[in-house]
Amino acid sequence: MMFAHGYGCDQNMWRYVAPAFEQDFRTILFDYIGAGGSDLGAYDAQKYASLSGYADDVVALGRAMDVRDGVFVGHSVSAMIGLIAARRAPELFSALVLVGPSPCYIDDADYVGGFSRDQILELLEFLDSNHMGWSQAMAPVIMGNSERPELAEELTGSFCRTDPEVAKQFARTTFLSDTRAELGEVDARVLILQCRDDVIAPPSVGEYVRNAIPGSELVHLNATGHCPNLSSPVETIAAIKAFV
Repeated sequence: MMFAHGYGCDQNMWRYVAPAFEQDFRTILFDYIGAGGSDLGAYDAQKYASLSGYADDVVALGRAMDVRDGVFVGHSVSAMIGLIAARRAPELFSALVLVGPSPCYIDDADYVGGFSRDQILELLEFLDSNHMGWSQAMAPVIMGNSERPELAEELTGSFCRTDPEVAKQFARTTFLSDTRAELGEVDARVLILQCRDDVIAPPSVGEYVRNAIPGSELVHLNATGHCPNLSSPVETIAAIKAFV
């Protein structure tokens, strides 16, 4: 079972979830290049200008670890990275767990992604000009759960530890991506976990992903915000266990 973190995070974000599966699965946690304890010297701005570059790394890691018919658990942008990887190397994963997925963050005609293009560009401009300020402002919004400020503080710290140049590039790659064309039939079983009051991936997006992937299962969590792996790990674990 491979756990993949979201934007501005690292493998530590799975510390409340992954151990629950160690008895039944070989668990694999990793940091994307540019995140956590990864080798910053290996970062290639051109390669990681699209989610495709990250998906290539997931495939390479899966093959290096001899993964066969595994379970990929991807949070946020990693949900779509995992879907792309599963299409490229269908032998790797027989099940995908997409936690708060969004194939496109920008509203487009009848598609409701949650943001206008101007809002996304404004968000990216803010990040470009003030990485620290952006982190402090956005982490509480993304995390939600305002009654538990320690969660937002952890996410803020994670954002701030990310190399600013990598953070800016990954933000553009993430928030300007449109992977709706990747949706459709996949060889793997698919579970979509949707949180309440998630400003990054609102309910309309979860429904869209469910409708676009034949046979996929959508579970609405009671968890609020965009990071149930931190805010509601017990519920997240239960939903994944019921699926796998």
